[in-house]
This record gives sequence, structure tokens and C-alpha cells, in this order.
Amino acid sequence: MKARLIATGERAPPWVAEGFAEYRKRLSHWLPLELVEVEPGMRGKGRDPQRAIEEEGRRVLAALPKNAHVVALDVPGKQWSSEQLARRMEHWRQQGRDLAFLIGGPEGHAPEVLAAASESWSLGLLTLPHMLVRLVVAEQLYRAAALLANHPYHRA
Repeated sequence: MKARLIATGERAPPWVAEGFAEYRKRLSHWLPLELVEVEPGMRGKGRDPQRAIEEEGRRVLAALPKNAHVVALDVPGKQWSSEQLARRMEHWRQQGRDLAFLIGGPEGHAPEVLAAASESWSLGLLTLPHMLVRLVVAEQLYRAAALLANHPYHRA
């Protein structure tokens, strides 16, 4: 099983890129994780934000691996503790499909993207910078994999 993190936005600041790379390296034994950056839609004065969302949605859908189990990061999604995420990961492993985690743009996901998702995961009600979400997702996937492997990383 492999995972792809499809994130709207490009050029993460160095501290995000370095942190993500560290967790991707740690995770590589249990769940190879690939980052795919999707160009954001055009925003600004005189531009329609709905059009930007639709553009991003098309790009995200085009980046989905075939037959992947799709998990959209979305505020109204389900909130999981680290232990619950580990149980979800075990469930996903039993399905034998690759995974795709989706991070939307500033206004969230296009309706077509949410419709393509098998489930939605919420990191909570806090508004987080989208670049930081990449790092949090990678760390939490590593934590879940470590829990399943009885690795001492997680100390609750």
C-alpha cells in the first residue's frame, strides 16, 4: 500500500518541506508517501473564487491514483484520535488499495472532489495554514503506523 498526499498550493517554505521530508523518510518503511502539489486557482481582485475552486478540483481529480481510497481533509469530516487513525490505517491496509489524502485550497474542496472521496478527515475546528496541514498529516500518518508496529514513538 502506498499513499499520495495531493495538496493544493506550491512551493512550501523550507521548514515545511524539511519537516515533511523527515516524516516521509520515517514513514517509508510502513507507508510510502508521495507529495503531489496542485497549482491553486487564480484568486484576486475581480476574480471569481468559485472558478478557482473548480479549477483546483479538476487538477486534484486528475492527480488521483486509479482505484485509490480517497480521504479528503475537510473541517466537517470525522475527527480521529491518533489511536483511531491507527485503526483506520489498519482497515485501509486490509482493503489492499492505495490511499490518496486531499488538501484543498483556501475555500476548501470543489463539490466534485468531495463526491469522489470515500471519507473525510477533520484535523479539528482550528483554521490551519494549508502548508502546515501537509506536515501534520505526514506526522499523524507516521504516528499511526508506529502505533501499529508497536514502535515507541507514540507515548500517550
